[in-house]
Amino acid sequence: MKNLIREYLKKNILITDGAMGTYYAEITGQYNEFPEISNLNDSGIIERIHNEYIAAGAKLIKTNTFSANSMILGLPRTEVEKVITAGIEIANRAARNRDVFVAASIGPIPDLAGNIDLDQALIADEYKFIVDVFLEKQVKIFIFETFSDTIYLQDMIKHIKEQDESVFVVTQFATTPEGFTRKGISVERIIAEVKKIKGIDAYGFNCGVGPAHLYNTLKNIQGIDFTNEMVAVAPNAGYPEIINERTVYIRNTSYFAERMKEISKLGIKILGGCCGTTPAHIEQIVKLITPEPVTVFSKQRMVEVPVLPRSKKATKGLSGITKNNKFLVAVELDPPFNSDIKTIMENAHICKESGVDIITVADSPMGRARVDSMMLAAKIKREVGIEVLPHICCRDKNLNALKSSILAGYMENIRNLLAITGDPVAIADKNDIKAVFNLNSFKLIELLSIMNKELFAGDPVRIGGALDLNVLKPESELSRMKKKMELGATFFLTQPIFDDAVIDFLPQAKNDQSILLGGIMPLVSYRNAQFLNNEVAGIRIPEKILNKFDCKMEREEAENLGIEIAVELGKQIQNHVDGFYFITPFNRIQMIIKIINQLNLR
Repeated sequence: MKNLIREYLKKNILITDGAMGTYYAEITGQYNEFPEISNLNDSGIIERIHNEYIAAGAKLIKTNTFSANSMILGLPRTEVEKVITAGIEIANRAARNRDVFVAASIGPIPDLAGNIDLDQALIADEYKFIVDVFLEKQVKIFIFETFSDTIYLQDMIKHIKEQDESVFVVTQFATTPEGFTRKGISVERIIAEVKKIKGIDAYGFNCGVGPAHLYNTLKNIQGIDFTNEMVAVAPNAGYPEIINERTVYIRNTSYFAERMKEISKLGIKILGGCCGTTPAHIEQIVKLITPEPVTVFSKQRMVEVPVLPRSKKATKGLSGITKNNKFLVAVELDPPFNSDIKTIMENAHICKESGVDIITVADSPMGRARVDSMMLAAKIKREVGIEVLPHICCRDKNLNALKSSILAGYMENIRNLLAITGDPVAIADKNDIKAVFNLNSFKLIELLSIMNKELFAGDPVRIGGALDLNVLKPESELSRMKKKMELGATFFLTQPIFDDAVIDFLPQAKNDQSILLGGIMPLVSYRNAQFLNNEVAGIRIPEKILNKFDCKMEREEAENLGIEIAVELGKQIQNHVDGFYFITPFNRIQMIIKIINQLNLR
């Protein structure tokens, strides 16, 4: 039956198997293990699961290879190839002499929190390696499951079809109850993007939600007649709960099958299950759906779904600031460690009275918990009446929490956001504080751009990025800057600048497509200068500046020296930037105001 799937689908609804991972965990008790490893260590249990799904009536089973890649399994490719090969052999044994299709299951490979270009190159190469193993073993059906975007699909599918154009390719995307992928892309846009990729034989949705939410999502898609499409749907059994530290799904086989029957009536031709579904779920689907023909809900002509432009250039600048190209002044105020915000609110009022354009609010810098940057920024904007720029870092929040915070800030009319990866948690704290880093700064900028298109199109947020020119090879930072601009960043804040070499390089960072704010951090004492230079990543202070300070200086004398140095640095970089980004040391806002006045900025 390997080459007959297209013929089969002309006359039949294709019922696939259900979940391998959650069913494996249920029957083995191995809730924290990758079932793919059992392809080598316990092939009997995997073959038993395949056989149970076939006995339940599934006409297609997927190889136990969803997570079979070197990034997730942490194995060299030689071992991953063994896992995939064994998975193919087990599925083929189960399907032998039966009218059952075998499909390659390929899941998404997680992004690495490092250099985005290197990450994408490594991931693309890993996909090619996986695909080649399946092609070598003559697998004729590929299912790319639980994807969140189409970034790698075009190249992968082109590679497959170049090797064997007869291969049947299915792409499925995980969705939220609201009808978006995990990266915030609407199902309408995903469908439009898929239709532009040559070689996809069927598309659809799996995982993320149960059958009721997926039915509602599909039913509400405008301009698509699914009776004229080849669509594959495999929802979860529902939503799980945690019992004794185990993820458990409700045994709702009859309910699941009833909802799948409703989905089939939309014209969906490939039906199966994802997390929480078992052979019992598939058996109920077969009983309810197989004897009945597809019911056509709509005879309307298919209308092409408009695609939002992916490469449209973002508007230069920051929201709410109309200075007619005047030099911009941003001042950073650090949130407190406790709930007393009297000082920061007073300093915000001083900034407004002094003509500052925008206040930036750091997000728990150096991995030490402070008042939430988004909430504090909202309060400052609301009560002081000045534009704000909260920093959002990826260290402490997963994708859901980041999106939740962004939505909350948008409700409070925050339209400027600085996307940063975030300082790491101190090693001494790592046993008690777990860093998240679900995204990095590139992926966060990409998420914000998607949210601008999908949720904030009428009034998008302006996205900023950090720029560290204090590194040994600042040219590499310009490449990162360019990539961030391509993803949607429209302005950049540099790390504090002290070094002549950085000042000389600065003109190369300025461009017509973004606003560049040069970082200035006034030093307050000899100890402060030594600490910043030796213990804070991203700051480099040359000896000629360090030597100006003396450990015996009084506070006022040291502050005046810090102001003098900052003013001189400002004069040196002013012609190479679009504005200044002042970092306030230890809440000493009067130092910043004196610098602004001496530079005649307001």
